[in-house]
Amino acid sequence: MNADRGPGSLQPGDLVVSRNRKWNGKAHWVVPGTYLGEDIHGWWVFQGAGEFCSRPGAAFYTASDAVLLIPRTGEYVATFYDDSYPGDFRIYVDLATAHAWNQLKPGVTEFHMIDMDLDVIRSTKHGVFVDDEDEFEQHRTDMAYPKDTVAAMRAECASLFEALQSMEAPFDMTGAASTSAEWFRKGRA
Repeated sequence: MNADRGPGSLQPGDLVVSRNRKWNGKAHWVVPGTYLGEDIHGWWVFQGAGEFCSRPGAAFYTASDAVLLIPRTGEYVATFYDDSYPGDFRIYVDLATAHAWNQLKPGVTEFHMIDMDLDVIRSTKHGVFVDDEDEFEQHRTDMAYPKDTVAAMRAECASLFEALQSMEAPFDMTGAASTSAEWFRKGRA
């Protein structure tokens, strides 16, 4: 884990394209957004309604606004949704490793990560739960995840589950005063 894995010269308003891939190098999600700024938790990217997102075999226009947190430390990224989201997710945490920034030109940066399958989700209907444990187990063998990586992902998953359960910042969900609410306001301004 890098202590400082920041984006360098990224400025609020810059385009950030999140490019996710799997452990074996295959492409996964590509999601565009607008860089908002940083705080003690990490770097925040606004992903507005109507943006085109894609992965091999799937593509859609987003149904609502979201904000993405790329943390200063930790093997994850977190996407926050508010009540404008038509589904029941409010926080969707992807366990992810190998965070890297690549400035393509001034005003355009890519953020890269390896999606490690496990997700920790806060849902309005189901509370906090871990998703895709079966996918993690399948890929652990199919893609030959190293044992230390498997142990680190499981530990990170357990820690994130507790943080979402206890609503520890930045995973606090107390309405207009929550950590993510300020970033939604900035993104919609």
